[in-house]
Amino acid sequence: MNSTESKTLSETKEIIEDNLNYTLFSWSKQKGIAPIAVKYGEGVYLYGHDGKRYIDFSSGLMNVNIGHGNQRVTQAVMEQMQQISYVTPSCVTKARGELGKKLAEICPGDLNKAFFTVCGATSIENAIKLARMNTGRHKILSRYQSYHGSTYGVMSAGGDPRKLPADSQQAPNFVHIDIPYLYRWPYGEESLLSESVAQLERIIAYEGPGTIAAILLEGESGSSGCLQYPKGYMAAVRELCNKHGILLIMDEVMSGFGRTGKWFGFQNHGIVPDMVAMAKGLTSGYLPFGCLMVSDRIAARYDDTMLALGLTYSAHPVCCAAALEVLKIYEDENMIENAAAMGTYVTQRVEEMKKRHPSIGDFRTTGLLGCIELVRNRKTKEPMAPFNAKPEEMVIMNKVAAKIKELGMYTFVRWNYIFIAPPLCVTKEQIDEGLAIISEAISIADSEGYVK
Repeated sequence: MNSTESKTLSETKEIIEDNLNYTLFSWSKQKGIAPIAVKYGEGVYLYGHDGKRYIDFSSGLMNVNIGHGNQRVTQAVMEQMQQISYVTPSCVTKARGELGKKLAEICPGDLNKAFFTVCGATSIENAIKLARMNTGRHKILSRYQSYHGSTYGVMSAGGDPRKLPADSQQAPNFVHIDIPYLYRWPYGEESLLSESVAQLERIIAYEGPGTIAAILLEGESGSSGCLQYPKGYMAAVRELCNKHGILLIMDEVMSGFGRTGKWFGFQNHGIVPDMVAMAKGLTSGYLPFGCLMVSDRIAARYDDTMLALGLTYSAHPVCCAAALEVLKIYEDENMIENAAAMGTYVTQRVEEMKKRHPSIGDFRTTGLLGCIELVRNRKTKEPMAPFNAKPEEMVIMNKVAAKIKELGMYTFVRWNYIFIAPPLCVTKEQIDEGLAIISEAISIADSEGYVK
Protein backbone atom coordinates (compact mmCIF):
# COMPACT_ATOMS: atom_id res chain seq x y z
CA MET A 1 0.00 0.00 0.00
CA ASN A 2 1.48 3.35 -1.03
CA SER A 3 1.22 6.58 0.99
CA THR A 4 -1.75 7.92 -1.03
CA GLU A 5 -3.75 4.74 -0.48
CA SER A 6 -2.84 4.75 3.19
CA LYS A 7 -4.00 8.36 3.57
CA THR A 8 -7.28 7.57 1.78
CA LEU A 9 -7.91 4.57 4.00
CA SER A 10 -7.18 6.61 7.11
CA GLU A 11 -9.49 9.42 5.96
CA THR A 12 -12.30 6.96 5.19
CA LYS A 13 -11.91 5.31 8.58
CA GLU A 14 -12.03 8.70 10.34
CA ILE A 15 -15.18 9.74 8.48
CA ILE A 16 -16.97 6.51 9.38
CA GLU A 17 -15.84 6.67 13.03
CA ASP A 18 -17.00 10.29 13.40
CA ASN A 19 -20.42 9.33 12.08
CA LEU A 20 -20.66 6.25 14.28
CA ASN A 21 -19.47 8.05 17.39
CA TYR A 22 -21.46 11.28 17.08
CA THR A 23 -24.61 10.57 15.03
CA LEU A 24 -27.57 8.21 15.20
CA PHE A 25 -28.71 6.00 12.33
CA SER A 26 -32.34 5.55 11.27
CA TRP A 27 -34.02 2.14 11.61
CA SER A 28 -30.80 0.48 12.68
CA LYS A 29 -28.89 -0.88 15.62
CA GLN A 30 -26.08 1.55 16.38
CA LYS A 31 -23.18 -0.88 16.86
CA GLY A 32 -21.67 -3.32 14.40
CA ILE A 33 -22.80 -1.51 11.26
CA ALA A 34 -20.54 -0.62 8.33
CA PRO A 35 -21.97 2.32 6.36
CA ILE A 36 -20.60 3.41 3.00
CA ALA A 37 -18.62 6.66 3.25
CA VAL A 38 -19.94 8.40 0.13
CA LYS A 39 -17.78 11.11 -1.40
CA TYR A 40 -19.79 11.99 -4.51
CA GLY A 41 -22.34 10.64 -6.94
CA GLU A 42 -22.84 10.78 -10.67
CA GLY A 43 -25.82 9.40 -12.57
CA VAL A 44 -26.64 5.93 -11.22
CA TYR A 45 -23.33 5.60 -9.34
CA LEU A 46 -22.06 6.47 -5.87
CA TYR A 47 -18.33 6.79 -5.18
CA GLY A 48 -16.85 6.12 -1.76
CA HIS A 49 -13.98 7.98 -0.15
CA ASP A 50 -12.01 4.77 -0.57
CA GLY A 51 -12.48 4.98 -4.35
CA LYS A 52 -14.96 2.12 -4.62
CA ARG A 53 -17.88 2.57 -7.01
CA TYR A 54 -21.42 1.42 -6.18
CA ILE A 55 -24.30 1.22 -8.61
CA ASP A 56 -27.33 2.72 -6.85
CA PHE A 57 -30.24 0.37 -7.56
CA SER A 58 -32.72 2.00 -5.18
CA SER A 59 -32.17 5.67 -6.09
CA GLY A 60 -31.14 6.38 -2.51
CA LEU A 61 -34.48 5.73 -0.82
CA MET A 62 -36.44 5.76 -4.08
CA ASN A 63 -36.02 9.53 -4.26
CA VAL A 64 -33.00 10.40 -6.44
CA ASN A 65 -35.06 9.97 -9.59
CA ILE A 66 -32.94 12.15 -11.90
CA GLY A 67 -29.72 10.50 -10.76
CA HIS A 68 -26.88 11.86 -8.69
CA GLY A 69 -24.84 14.98 -9.29
CA ASN A 70 -26.96 16.84 -11.85
CA GLN A 71 -25.42 20.30 -11.80
CA ARG A 72 -28.48 21.95 -13.30
CA VAL A 73 -30.06 21.68 -9.86
CA THR A 74 -26.92 23.04 -8.21
CA GLN A 75 -27.02 26.05 -10.51
CA ALA A 76 -30.73 26.69 -9.88
CA VAL A 77 -30.23 26.50 -6.11
CA MET A 78 -27.21 28.79 -6.21
CA GLU A 79 -29.02 31.41 -8.29
CA GLN A 80 -31.97 31.40 -5.92
CA MET A 81 -29.74 31.74 -2.86
CA GLN A 82 -27.97 34.67 -4.46
CA GLN A 83 -31.36 36.41 -4.55
CA ILE A 84 -33.06 35.27 -1.35
CA SER A 85 -32.63 32.10 0.71
CA TYR A 86 -35.70 32.35 2.93
CA VAL A 87 -38.93 34.29 3.22
CA THR A 88 -41.87 33.57 5.50
CA PRO A 89 -44.75 31.62 3.94
CA SER A 90 -46.86 34.79 3.98
CA CYS A 91 -44.50 36.28 1.38
CA VAL A 92 -44.24 35.03 -2.19
CA THR A 93 -41.40 34.41 -4.61
CA LYS A 94 -41.22 33.85 -8.35
CA ALA A 95 -40.10 30.24 -7.82
CA ARG A 96 -43.09 29.46 -5.60
CA GLY A 97 -45.64 30.69 -8.11
CA GLU A 98 -43.95 29.03 -11.07
CA LEU A 99 -43.69 25.71 -9.24
CA GLY A 100 -47.33 25.78 -8.20
CA LYS A 101 -48.35 26.54 -11.79
CA LYS A 102 -46.16 23.72 -13.16
CA LEU A 103 -47.55 21.19 -10.69
CA ALA A 104 -51.10 22.20 -11.64
CA GLU A 105 -50.17 21.52 -15.27
CA ILE A 106 -48.87 18.00 -14.67
CA CYS A 107 -51.59 16.97 -12.18
CA PRO A 108 -54.84 15.73 -13.75
CA GLY A 109 -58.35 16.99 -13.08
CA ASP A 110 -58.81 19.97 -10.77
CA LEU A 111 -55.72 19.31 -8.62
CA ASN A 112 -54.57 22.90 -8.99
CA LYS A 113 -53.62 24.16 -5.52
CA ALA A 114 -50.24 23.44 -3.91
CA PHE A 115 -49.52 23.58 -0.19
CA PHE A 116 -45.76 23.21 0.19
CA THR A 117 -44.30 21.20 3.06
CA VAL A 118 -40.86 19.96 4.13
CA CYS A 119 -41.10 16.20 3.46
CA GLY A 120 -43.43 13.33 2.67
CA ALA A 121 -44.61 12.83 6.26
CA THR A 122 -45.59 16.48 6.64
CA SER A 123 -47.43 16.36 3.31
CA ILE A 124 -49.56 13.47 4.55
CA GLU A 125 -49.98 14.91 8.06
CA ASN A 126 -51.47 18.02 6.47
CA ALA A 127 -53.62 15.95 4.12
CA ILE A 128 -55.12 14.20 7.16
CA LYS A 129 -55.74 17.50 8.93
CA LEU A 130 -57.32 19.02 5.85
CA ALA A 131 -59.53 15.98 5.23
CA ARG A 132 -60.85 16.13 8.78
CA MET A 133 -61.43 19.89 8.66
CA ASN A 134 -63.06 19.72 5.25
CA THR A 135 -65.47 16.87 5.99
CA GLY A 136 -66.12 17.35 9.68
CA ARG A 137 -65.35 13.63 10.08
CA HIS A 138 -62.44 12.02 11.92
CA LYS A 139 -61.57 8.50 10.72
CA ILE A 140 -58.91 7.69 8.13
CA LEU A 141 -58.85 4.32 6.35
CA SER A 142 -55.50 3.00 5.14
CA ARG A 143 -53.73 -0.22 4.22
CA TYR A 144 -52.02 -2.48 6.73
CA GLN A 145 -49.03 -3.15 4.50
CA SER A 146 -48.15 0.45 3.74
CA TYR A 147 -45.73 3.14 4.85
CA HIS A 148 -46.61 6.83 5.01
CA GLY A 149 -43.84 8.27 7.19
CA SER A 150 -42.59 8.25 10.78
CA THR A 151 -44.20 11.24 12.48
CA TYR A 152 -46.85 10.19 14.99
CA GLY A 153 -49.95 10.72 12.86
CA VAL A 154 -48.80 9.13 9.63
CA MET A 155 -46.90 6.44 11.51
CA SER A 156 -50.27 5.34 12.90
CA ALA A 157 -51.91 5.71 9.51
CA GLY A 158 -49.41 3.34 7.96
CA GLY A 159 -49.20 -0.37 8.65
CA ASP A 160 -45.44 -0.68 8.87
CA PRO A 161 -44.36 -2.61 12.00
CA ARG A 162 -41.57 -0.12 12.70
CA LYS A 163 -44.23 1.98 14.43
CA LEU A 164 -44.82 -0.59 17.16
CA PRO A 165 -41.80 0.15 19.42
CA ALA A 166 -42.61 3.86 19.41
CA ASP A 167 -46.21 3.62 20.58
CA SER A 168 -48.16 0.39 20.96
CA GLN A 169 -51.42 2.36 21.29
CA GLN A 170 -50.77 4.82 18.44
CA ALA A 171 -52.84 7.82 17.38
CA PRO A 172 -56.61 7.31 17.37
CA ASN A 173 -59.10 7.14 14.49
CA PHE A 174 -56.97 5.27 11.99
CA VAL A 175 -58.62 2.12 10.64
CA HIS A 176 -56.70 -0.41 8.57
CA ILE A 177 -57.76 -2.61 5.68
CA ASP A 178 -55.96 -5.58 4.19
CA ILE A 179 -55.55 -5.59 0.42
CA PRO A 180 -54.36 -9.01 -0.79
CA TYR A 181 -51.92 -9.25 -3.68
CA LEU A 182 -52.01 -11.80 -6.43
CA TYR A 183 -48.85 -13.81 -5.63
CA ARG A 184 -50.13 -14.74 -2.18
CA TRP A 185 -53.86 -14.95 -2.99
CA PRO A 186 -54.74 -18.68 -3.11
CA TYR A 187 -58.20 -18.43 -4.66
CA GLY A 188 -57.47 -17.28 -8.20
CA GLU A 189 -57.26 -13.87 -9.80
CA GLU A 190 -60.94 -13.81 -10.79
CA SER A 191 -62.03 -13.52 -7.13
CA LEU A 192 -59.27 -11.21 -5.94
CA LEU A 193 -60.92 -7.95 -6.95
CA SER A 194 -64.41 -8.82 -5.73
CA GLU A 195 -63.18 -10.06 -2.36
CA SER A 196 -60.92 -7.03 -1.86
CA VAL A 197 -63.68 -4.56 -2.66
CA ALA A 198 -66.20 -6.47 -0.54
CA GLN A 199 -63.87 -6.26 2.45
CA LEU A 200 -63.52 -2.50 2.01
CA GLU A 201 -67.29 -2.12 1.75
CA ARG A 202 -67.73 -4.09 4.98
CA ILE A 203 -65.21 -1.96 6.85
CA ILE A 204 -66.88 1.24 5.65
CA ALA A 205 -70.25 -0.10 6.82
CA TYR A 206 -68.89 -1.28 10.18
CA GLU A 207 -67.11 2.02 10.89
CA GLY A 208 -69.99 4.14 9.59
CA PRO A 209 -69.44 6.02 6.32
CA GLY A 210 -70.48 9.28 7.99
CA THR A 211 -67.47 9.04 10.31
CA ILE A 212 -64.82 8.48 7.61
CA ALA A 213 -63.00 11.57 6.39
CA ALA A 214 -60.66 9.95 3.88
CA ILE A 215 -59.14 6.82 2.45
CA LEU A 216 -55.35 7.08 2.25
CA LEU A 217 -53.50 4.82 -0.19
CA GLU A 218 -50.12 4.77 -1.91
CA GLY A 219 -50.31 5.46 -5.63
CA GLU A 220 -48.27 2.29 -6.01
CA SER A 221 -46.97 0.26 -3.09
CA GLY A 222 -43.32 0.83 -2.24
CA SER A 223 -41.24 -0.31 0.72
CA SER A 224 -43.85 -2.85 1.89
CA GLY A 225 -42.91 -4.96 -1.13
CA CYS A 226 -44.38 -3.28 -4.23
CA LEU A 227 -47.66 -5.06 -3.48
CA GLN A 228 -49.74 -4.32 -6.55
CA TYR A 229 -53.45 -3.57 -6.29
CA PRO A 230 -55.96 -5.96 -7.85
CA LYS A 231 -56.86 -4.72 -11.32
CA GLY A 232 -59.82 -2.38 -11.01
CA TYR A 233 -59.42 -1.85 -7.27
CA MET A 234 -58.55 1.83 -7.40
CA ALA A 235 -61.55 2.59 -9.62
CA ALA A 236 -63.80 0.82 -7.12
CA VAL A 237 -62.28 2.83 -4.25
CA ARG A 238 -62.92 6.06 -6.14
CA GLU A 239 -66.57 5.06 -6.65
CA LEU A 240 -67.03 4.21 -2.98
CA CYS A 241 -65.50 7.55 -1.97
CA ASN A 242 -67.89 9.39 -4.30
CA LYS A 243 -70.86 7.42 -2.95
CA HIS A 244 -70.15 8.15 0.71
CA GLY A 245 -68.61 11.63 0.53
CA ILE A 246 -65.21 10.29 1.55
CA LEU A 247 -62.07 12.05 0.30
CA LEU A 248 -59.39 10.06 -1.52
CA ILE A 249 -55.79 10.89 -0.63
CA MET A 250 -52.99 9.46 -2.76
CA ASP A 251 -49.55 9.09 -1.22
CA GLU A 252 -47.22 9.65 -4.17
CA VAL A 253 -44.14 10.31 -2.05
CA MET A 254 -42.39 7.23 -3.41
CA SER A 255 -44.37 6.42 -6.55
CA GLY A 256 -44.56 9.97 -7.92
CA PHE A 257 -42.56 11.89 -10.50
CA GLY A 258 -41.99 9.28 -13.15
CA ARG A 259 -41.06 6.39 -10.90
CA THR A 260 -43.88 4.19 -12.27
CA GLY A 261 -43.60 5.32 -15.89
CA LYS A 262 -46.15 8.10 -15.43
CA TRP A 263 -46.03 11.36 -13.53
CA PHE A 264 -47.92 9.71 -10.67
CA GLY A 265 -48.66 6.12 -9.72
CA PHE A 266 -52.43 6.62 -9.53
CA GLN A 267 -52.44 7.50 -13.23
CA ASN A 268 -51.79 3.82 -13.94
CA HIS A 269 -55.30 3.21 -12.57
CA GLY A 270 -57.25 5.87 -14.46
CA ILE A 271 -58.49 7.80 -11.43
CA VAL A 272 -58.19 11.33 -10.05
CA PRO A 273 -57.93 11.70 -6.24
CA ASP A 274 -58.94 14.67 -4.11
CA MET A 275 -55.48 15.24 -2.69
CA VAL A 276 -51.98 14.11 -3.65
CA ALA A 277 -49.11 14.02 -1.15
CA MET A 278 -45.68 14.25 -2.72
CA ALA A 279 -41.99 14.68 -1.83
CA LYS A 280 -38.88 12.57 -2.71
CA GLY A 281 -38.85 12.84 -6.52
CA LEU A 282 -40.18 16.40 -6.35
CA THR A 283 -36.60 17.56 -5.78
CA SER A 284 -35.04 14.14 -6.42
CA GLY A 285 -33.72 14.29 -2.88
CA TYR A 286 -31.38 17.17 -3.67
CA LEU A 287 -33.14 19.15 -0.93
CA PRO A 288 -35.81 18.08 1.61
CA PHE A 289 -39.17 19.26 0.29
CA GLY A 290 -42.78 18.18 -0.03
CA CYS A 291 -46.12 19.28 -1.39
CA LEU A 292 -49.81 18.56 -0.93
CA MET A 293 -51.82 19.11 -4.10
CA VAL A 294 -55.45 19.87 -3.37
CA SER A 295 -58.51 19.97 -5.60
CA ASP A 296 -60.14 23.30 -6.41
CA ARG A 297 -63.31 22.11 -4.66
CA ILE A 298 -61.49 21.57 -1.37
CA ALA A 299 -59.43 24.74 -1.68
CA ALA A 300 -62.52 26.87 -2.36
CA ARG A 301 -63.77 26.13 1.16
CA TYR A 302 -61.03 28.40 2.47
CA ASP A 303 -61.54 31.40 0.22
CA ASP A 304 -63.17 33.25 3.13
CA THR A 305 -62.18 30.95 5.99
CA MET A 306 -58.74 30.61 7.56
CA LEU A 307 -56.77 27.60 6.35
CA ALA A 308 -55.52 26.19 9.65
CA LEU A 309 -52.31 24.70 8.26
CA GLY A 310 -48.82 26.11 8.54
CA LEU A 311 -45.10 25.35 8.53
CA THR A 312 -42.13 27.67 9.06
CA TYR A 313 -40.45 26.30 5.93
CA SER A 314 -43.54 26.04 3.72
CA ALA A 315 -42.74 27.14 0.16
CA HIS A 316 -39.03 27.52 0.97
CA PRO A 317 -37.72 29.46 -2.06
CA VAL A 318 -34.51 27.46 -2.48
CA CYS A 319 -36.43 24.17 -2.43
CA CYS A 320 -39.00 25.58 -4.86
CA ALA A 321 -36.18 26.51 -7.25
CA ALA A 322 -34.68 23.03 -6.97
CA ALA A 323 -38.05 21.37 -7.60
CA LEU A 324 -38.79 23.54 -10.61
CA GLU A 325 -35.48 22.61 -12.22
CA VAL A 326 -35.97 18.91 -11.43
CA LEU A 327 -39.36 18.95 -13.18
CA LYS A 328 -37.71 20.49 -16.24
CA ILE A 329 -35.04 17.77 -16.20
CA TYR A 330 -37.69 15.03 -16.23
CA GLU A 331 -39.14 16.54 -19.39
CA ASP A 332 -35.93 17.61 -21.13
CA GLU A 333 -34.31 14.20 -20.71
CA ASN A 334 -37.46 12.09 -21.33
CA MET A 335 -36.97 10.33 -18.02
CA ILE A 336 -40.58 9.29 -17.51
CA GLU A 337 -40.69 7.56 -20.88
CA ASN A 338 -37.36 5.92 -20.07
CA ALA A 339 -38.71 4.65 -16.74
CA ALA A 340 -41.57 2.90 -18.52
CA ALA A 341 -39.25 1.35 -21.13
CA MET A 342 -36.62 0.26 -18.59
CA GLY A 343 -39.33 -1.22 -16.38
CA THR A 344 -40.31 -3.48 -19.26
CA TYR A 345 -36.67 -4.39 -19.83
CA VAL A 346 -36.06 -5.20 -16.15
CA THR A 347 -39.11 -7.47 -16.15
CA GLN A 348 -37.81 -9.39 -19.16
CA ARG A 349 -34.38 -9.83 -17.58
CA VAL A 350 -35.73 -10.96 -14.20
CA GLU A 351 -37.96 -13.51 -15.93
CA GLU A 352 -34.75 -14.95 -17.41
CA MET A 353 -33.16 -14.94 -13.93
CA LYS A 354 -36.06 -16.98 -12.56
CA LYS A 355 -34.95 -19.90 -14.72
CA ARG A 356 -31.54 -19.88 -12.99
CA HIS A 357 -32.64 -19.04 -9.46
CA PRO A 358 -35.30 -21.24 -7.83
CA SER A 359 -35.45 -18.93 -4.81
CA ILE A 360 -37.00 -16.12 -6.89
CA GLY A 361 -40.67 -16.52 -6.11
CA ASP A 362 -42.08 -13.36 -7.64
CA PHE A 363 -41.08 -10.09 -9.25
CA ARG A 364 -43.37 -7.08 -9.18
CA THR A 365 -42.67 -3.74 -10.77
CA THR A 366 -44.51 -0.73 -12.11
CA GLY A 367 -42.06 1.23 -14.19
CA LEU A 368 -38.95 1.37 -12.03
CA LEU A 369 -40.60 0.69 -8.69
CA GLY A 370 -40.09 -3.02 -8.18
CA CYS A 371 -38.74 -5.80 -6.02
CA ILE A 372 -37.77 -9.45 -6.17
CA GLU A 373 -39.42 -11.65 -3.54
CA LEU A 374 -37.27 -14.58 -2.43
CA VAL A 375 -38.83 -17.80 -1.13
CA ARG A 376 -37.63 -21.03 0.47
CA ASN A 377 -39.86 -23.07 -1.79
CA ARG A 378 -41.79 -22.04 -4.89
CA LYS A 379 -44.66 -24.43 -4.23
CA THR A 380 -45.30 -23.43 -0.62
CA LYS A 381 -44.16 -19.82 -1.21
CA GLU A 382 -42.59 -19.75 2.24
CA PRO A 383 -40.71 -16.43 2.36
CA MET A 384 -36.95 -16.43 2.75
CA ALA A 385 -37.62 -14.10 5.70
CA PRO A 386 -41.11 -13.41 7.10
CA PHE A 387 -42.94 -10.13 7.55
CA ASN A 388 -41.29 -8.14 10.35
CA ALA A 389 -38.55 -10.76 10.55
CA LYS A 390 -36.53 -11.16 13.74
CA PRO A 391 -32.71 -10.98 13.51
CA GLU A 392 -32.35 -14.76 13.64
CA GLU A 393 -34.80 -15.04 10.72
CA MET A 394 -32.70 -12.71 8.57
CA VAL A 395 -29.54 -14.81 8.38
CA ILE A 396 -29.84 -15.75 4.70
CA MET A 397 -31.12 -12.35 3.56
CA ASN A 398 -28.35 -10.60 5.49
CA LYS A 399 -25.82 -12.69 3.59
CA VAL A 400 -27.51 -11.76 0.31
CA ALA A 401 -27.46 -8.07 1.25
CA ALA A 402 -23.80 -8.24 2.29
CA LYS A 403 -22.84 -9.86 -1.00
CA ILE A 404 -24.71 -7.16 -2.95
CA LYS A 405 -22.75 -4.47 -1.13
CA GLU A 406 -19.45 -6.35 -1.51
CA LEU A 407 -19.97 -6.61 -5.28
CA GLY A 408 -20.50 -2.86 -5.58
CA MET A 409 -24.20 -2.16 -5.31
CA TYR A 410 -26.26 0.01 -2.99
CA THR A 411 -29.90 -1.05 -2.81
CA PHE A 412 -32.74 -1.56 -0.36
CA VAL A 413 -33.01 -5.12 1.01
CA ARG A 414 -35.84 -5.72 3.45
CA TRP A 415 -37.16 -9.02 4.81
CA ASN A 416 -37.31 -11.27 1.72
CA TYR A 417 -37.38 -8.38 -0.76
CA ILE A 418 -34.58 -7.04 -2.96
CA PHE A 419 -35.67 -3.71 -4.43
CA ILE A 420 -34.98 -2.67 -7.99
CA ALA A 421 -35.63 1.05 -8.33
CA PRO A 422 -32.65 2.72 -10.04
CA PRO A 423 -32.65 6.38 -11.13
CA LEU A 424 -34.86 7.05 -14.12
CA CYS A 425 -31.84 7.88 -16.28
CA VAL A 426 -30.65 4.25 -16.11
CA THR A 427 -29.65 2.46 -19.32
CA LYS A 428 -30.04 -1.16 -20.41
CA GLU A 429 -26.32 -1.71 -19.91
CA GLN A 430 -26.50 -0.40 -16.34
CA ILE A 431 -29.54 -2.58 -15.62
CA ASP A 432 -27.58 -5.58 -16.89
CA GLU A 433 -24.68 -4.59 -14.63
CA GLY A 434 -26.94 -4.32 -11.59
CA LEU A 435 -28.88 -7.52 -12.24
CA ALA A 436 -25.61 -9.44 -12.63
CA ILE A 437 -24.69 -8.39 -9.09
CA ILE A 438 -28.11 -9.32 -7.73
CA SER A 439 -27.98 -12.66 -9.55
CA GLU A 440 -24.68 -13.57 -7.94
CA ALA A 441 -26.01 -12.61 -4.51
CA ILE A 442 -29.23 -14.61 -4.97
CA SER A 443 -27.10 -17.70 -5.54
CA ILE A 444 -26.52 -17.65 -1.77
CA ALA A 445 -30.28 -17.97 -1.19
CA ASP A 446 -30.50 -20.74 -3.79
CA SER A 447 -27.82 -22.82 -2.07
CA GLU A 448 -28.39 -22.02 1.61
CA GLY A 449 -32.05 -21.13 1.95
CA TYR A 450 -34.02 -22.89 -0.76
CA VAL A 451 -35.61 -26.25 0.04
CA LYS A 452 -36.82 -28.42 -2.84
